[in-house]
Amino acid sequence: MKIEVFEIPEEGLNIELEETPKIDGVKITQPFKAVLRIEKNGQEVFVKGVISGEVELQCSRCLKDYKMPIRSLTELSYHPIEELNKEELVELKRDEMEVDFYREGLIDTEDIIRDQILLSIPMKPLCSEDCKGICPVCGTDLNEINCGCIVKEIDPRMAVLQSLLRRMKKNG
Repeated sequence: MKIEVFEIPEEGLNIELEETPKIDGVKITQPFKAVLRIEKNGQEVFVKGVISGEVELQCSRCLKDYKMPIRSLTELSYHPIEELNKEELVELKRDEMEVDFYREGLIDTEDIIRDQILLSIPMKPLCSEDCKGICPVCGTDLNEINCGCIVKEIDPRMAVLQSLLRRMKKNG
């Protein structure tokens, strides 16, 4: 849904919508619902609300797919893109991270929902905090059965030396 900034009434706007944005690498299993309050002060637009839905992710330890509910509180401030000085590099402060820009007087709610989904997905998704993962030797899912393989843990700082030692033994 696209919102025309000049059509936002003085008293603000309440919007409830349901969208399923297309995001590469993310499978949405339940459409996302958004309840948004939109207010305008001059050319600045404030968007506040709740976005909720569900995505399917792959656990980074056991590689199984699992569903993750997302509920994100959002508070954004929009300015016209013309305010952005493209010539000047500006370091954003912490309180400016929730600022975005709109073009041609339009704010796209699908962009808001997409951004909130991407920000809610963990960098290393886990099906559960205590997921044991898979055995590095035989590939058995350690959440289901203990395979009994012996895993020799090597200090990562020494791994380079171990590979050097192997090469030295190989070359005589």
